[in-house]
This record gives sequence, C-alpha cells and structure tokens, in this order.
Amino acid sequence: MFNFVLRRIAVAIPTLLILVSISFFLMFSAPGGPFTSERPIPQAVMENIEAKYNLDKPVYQQLGIYIWNIVTDFDFGPSFRYQDRTVLDLIESGFPVTLTYGFWAFVFAVTIGVALGVIAALKHNTAADYTAVSIAIVGQVLPNFVMAPILVLIFVLWLGWLPGGGWQGGQIEYIILPAIALGTSFLASIARITRSSMLEVLNSNYIRTARAKGLPFRYIVWRHALKPAMLPVVSYLGPAFVGMITGSVIIDSYFTTGGIGVHFINGALNRDYAVIMGFTILLGTLTIVFNMLVDILYAWIDPKIRY
Repeated sequence: MFNFVLRRIAVAIPTLLILVSISFFLMFSAPGGPFTSERPIPQAVMENIEAKYNLDKPVYQQLGIYIWNIVTDFDFGPSFRYQDRTVLDLIESGFPVTLTYGFWAFVFAVTIGVALGVIAALKHNTAADYTAVSIAIVGQVLPNFVMAPILVLIFVLWLGWLPGGGWQGGQIEYIILPAIALGTSFLASIARITRSSMLEVLNSNYIRTARAKGLPFRYIVWRHALKPAMLPVVSYLGPAFVGMITGSVIIDSYFTTGGIGVHFINGALNRDYAVIMGFTILLGTLTIVFNMLVDILYAWIDPKIRY
C-alpha cells in the first residue's frame, strides 16, 4: 500500500505543474490585460505598472518567478484589482466559508443518496423504488440556481424557518439552505449510481450462493453486497467532494455567504491573473489530492486494484 501511495504522489506533482503551466499560458494568450480599460493609460505609467508586477518580462520568465515564489514563500502574489490584498488573503477569507457549507453539502448528499440508492435496490420495482428514483430524477433536473430560490421561497418566505442569506460566523441556520441547494444534484447522482451498482451486485453469483446457504438477507447485504457496491460510488465521490468544497458561484451570490466563488468569477471578468491562478491552483490541488485519496480508498476496498 505504501508503494501504491508513493506512485500516486509521484504522478500528482508533475500533473499539478502541467496544470499551472497550461493555465498560465492560456491567460496570457487572450487579448487585453488586467490594466486594460476604455480610457488609455499613459505609456510611462503602464510601463511602471508592468515592471512592478513583472508583466514586462517574457511569459516563461513570469511563470518561473511565479512557481518559485509559491515553492519558496507560498506566495501567490498580490491581486491586481483588490487593492492592498493578496491572493492568499482572499483564499483565507473565502475558503473556510465554502469549505464549511461544502462539507455539510457532501454529508447531506452522501447520507441521503446512498440510503435512497440502497432502498431502491432492495425494494426493486416497488413503490419505494419508484419513489427513490423519482426523487433522484427531480434532484438531477433541478440545478442549484433553480433549487436555491425554491428553498428560499418555501423555508424563508412561506414558513419563515430559516434566514435567506448571510453567514454570521457559520451558524447552523445559515448553513442549511446553502448546503441543501448545493448538495441536491450530487445526491441525485449518488442515489442513481448506488442503485444500479447495488442491483448488479445483488444479482451476482456469490450473492445467490450466500442466499442458497440460508444466510440472513440483512447479513448478506451488510457483509457481502454493500462493500463491492460502493466502488462506483467511491470513484464518483472524489470529484464530487471537490466540486462541493470549492463552492458554487450561484450559492455564494444567492445566499451572500462570502465564499470563494464570487472572487473567482470576478477575477476572470477583471483579468486578475493572480486571483485566477491562485484559485486554479487551489482547485487543481484539491482535485488531485482527493482523487488520490479515492484511489487509496478504492485499493483498500478492492485489494486487486493495488496490482
């Protein structure tokens, strides 16, 4: 297992470097720049600005300086648009918020999604199966920008149970609606994957053999069926977890949580190179790390994967 983990780490590092390099060159290939505006800036002023931010150097030198600053000082550079704030400041202020409601969205999606999928498989072609599949389909076709206003309409305007926005230090009543709105579509996918995988496992030969030996059905499900049925679910959970903990622009905008989604979009619209690169590296690192964790968990569930 230790060699398996080392191989995954050895692949992850160059993958991240390639991601940073491609993103860096793609940004500079687009016309314009972070200081381009309708009113032209005097040439002398523009030269001073570009010299301050190393924009007067060739792109490959800028990339080398950028990577060196990250490796040596963990410095992602200053924001070109947010005065007196660095990219690391923006990440430190927004990422804990997004991580909090993203984590609870993940817990909500996995718990309800796996439960619905298992119930639908065990009660195949019954009312419980049709109900679970209907819930999964509804969750799949309602994206978060539709789910968010529906939740606000029901729980804020009609029932008055929950606040419609804000964060207030992460109090539980401010987390519930963003977590549900973000996790619903993932819940639907998890339920569908769990159901199909569980049905396949329950129809396998070794399950028939276990039932023929007279083992209790509950014991067969928990001991022999559930673990192999979770393999496709586990492979989905890695990118799903990253998608949830890195947040959503809709969730941050609609519920005014103060997460990182709004900063990322504003950075793209304003051509704020440092902010775009900082959040790209954050997203890429989390994707690589959690995919690696999924591979390790996959190998633990099925030892054949290690070889």
